[in-house]
Amino acid sequence: MEQTVVIVGAGPSGLATAACLAAHSIPHVILEREDVYASLWKRRAYDRLKLHLAKEFCALPFKPHSPDSPTYIPKDMFVDYLDDYVRTFDIRPKYYRSVESVVYDEAEGKWRIEARNTETRGVEVYVAEFLVIASGENSVKYIPYLPGLDTFEGEILHSNEYKSGAKYENKDVLVVGCGNSGMEIAYDLSNFGVRSWIVIRSPFHVLTKEIVRVGMTMSKYIPIRLVDFMAVAMSNIVLGDLSEYGIRRPKQGPFYLKATAGRAPVIDVGTIGKIKSKEIKVVPAISNIDGKKVLFKDNVEKEFDVIVLATGYKSVTNNWLKDYNYILNEEGMPKNHFPNHWKGGNNLYCCGLSRRGLFGLSMDAMAIADDIKKVVSETKNNRK
Repeated sequence: MEQTVVIVGAGPSGLATAACLAAHSIPHVILEREDVYASLWKRRAYDRLKLHLAKEFCALPFKPHSPDSPTYIPKDMFVDYLDDYVRTFDIRPKYYRSVESVVYDEAEGKWRIEARNTETRGVEVYVAEFLVIASGENSVKYIPYLPGLDTFEGEILHSNEYKSGAKYENKDVLVVGCGNSGMEIAYDLSNFGVRSWIVIRSPFHVLTKEIVRVGMTMSKYIPIRLVDFMAVAMSNIVLGDLSEYGIRRPKQGPFYLKATAGRAPVIDVGTIGKIKSKEIKVVPAISNIDGKKVLFKDNVEKEFDVIVLATGYKSVTNNWLKDYNYILNEEGMPKNHFPNHWKGGNNLYCCGLSRRGLFGLSMDAMAIADDIKKVVSETKNNRK
């Protein structure tokens, strides 16, 4: 099937790219392996999740959030927003299309995409002038090696399977991973009468939503180092010195780390207060797991009923994009640094891999559509 643009993935990145291409009247098709768009938001997000950034930083192209919506939008309201986005821009992904192989045909100067229709089990072949990788940073769950994890006798689940702490009341639950998901899940568990523990190994910044909102606004006008100075000072005032609770701060500032390494600060939703009151207990790295017993690096041993792995995700794009070196590195992330990360060679693009959330993917989508429009226009003019 001949296409002008093939977009792989119908998450927010794919939807935003489709809307931007449609605004330029550029034909395109979205291939989505699931049976629904935005499956991460619709099926694999915990109940209490809200957008961590203010709504002005979380809108997709051409559709700001309504003025009467809350500043920090709950998951269900954001899903409603995505539903309305799809209706508004008449976005129609092809579902059950699992992309298995993508190669660049040098002779034809086009991309050859093989996708398996998981309903019919047949393979479909698409040929496109332009290819957009919009399968996201969160393709599949990442589970690191933990000594003895395979011997654990309780329940093990990844954060993308976690919904609520209600089912774990009066149980001992260990959360592995101290990013935003891990810290919020530990908090949610504690609210349901769960004895909640969290593994904290690496240094990270903790800010409030308000500090992040002010910092993101200020970063448009003043240098990042000044924004970081302000953010750290405000964090000290609001949250205090957290080192005595096992939380150490990196040497580099929070906004610098986000801009250069994609490492987001933890946005406190109440977890810090519970850590201070010892309702949530902090433990260091795991040394070994044996049955229900977990031994930590400080030689403390504790039995747990459940382990929640809030250990993030990894990209699997390189598994099917055989010519990934045109735009990605070996980890499946952009070779070029922001803001030049979204464009590769041979009309290959990636959207939503800048580690800048919804705000970043919206910028990507608009830049990609504008660039494709420019290339298409130049090609037409050269043929005249």
